[in-house]
Amino acid sequence: MKPSKAVILAGGKATRLYPITQEIPKPLLPIAKKPIINYLVDLFFNQGITDIAVLINKDNKQDFDWWKKRYYPEGKIIFIEEKEALGTFGGLHYLKDWIGDDHFFFTNGDELKEIDLDKMQNFHFEKPGIATIALVDVPNPQDYGVAICEEGMIKGFLEKPKNPPSNYISSGLYFFSPEIFKYHPGPKFSMVEKDLFPKLTEENKLAGFKFQGKWTDCGTWERYEKALKDWGKN
Repeated sequence: MKPSKAVILAGGKATRLYPITQEIPKPLLPIAKKPIINYLVDLFFNQGITDIAVLINKDNKQDFDWWKKRYYPEGKIIFIEEKEALGTFGGLHYLKDWIGDDHFFFTNGDELKEIDLDKMQNFHFEKPGIATIALVDVPNPQDYGVAICEEGMIKGFLEKPKNPPSNYISSGLYFFSPEIFKYHPGPKFSMVEKDLFPKLTEENKLAGFKFQGKWTDCGTWERYEKALKDWGKN
């Protein structure tokens, strides 16, 4: 069954982009005259996803309400407010009932990416895992965690290796089966990178989907400037 739901992480403080992110949530910073998060929402809506949940910091609710009213007044987008920082995995607890028995996409809210979602989900269903990471080929893998991948299954990551075994890193986009909640610790701080993926790797349940699409991380001033150049041409 084709998935219909996606979750966007948009609750981080983005301290590496201070002071601007003290005033504007990072996913709402503009690239080519539109917010970063728009690229993600459009990626999902344009490829058949009908329902989107956005995990946000409670202090930014007014900003995101304004954003939705301006750009997606008719879109099926809900906001889940985190009263405290819950990391990249903890806040998913509040969406358990909303997700139900569905498979779903899960993404960081500060990256720009072009990817065929149908190909990614088809790849997922061909593998024995319950989670798939979209892996992207970058020219500077030594600046990220490099994936060790064998026959489509993740065996581990090397954090910022001096001699990367490949150029593939996590793009911050995942596809999850509903069984993922069996690994969820509840509404407390937890990270997919440290608290979920290592467990799935040990059990051979984490797949790696390599794609060649465009991708840019906007997490630092240098990377944000690169995004303005690369995506501002669109």
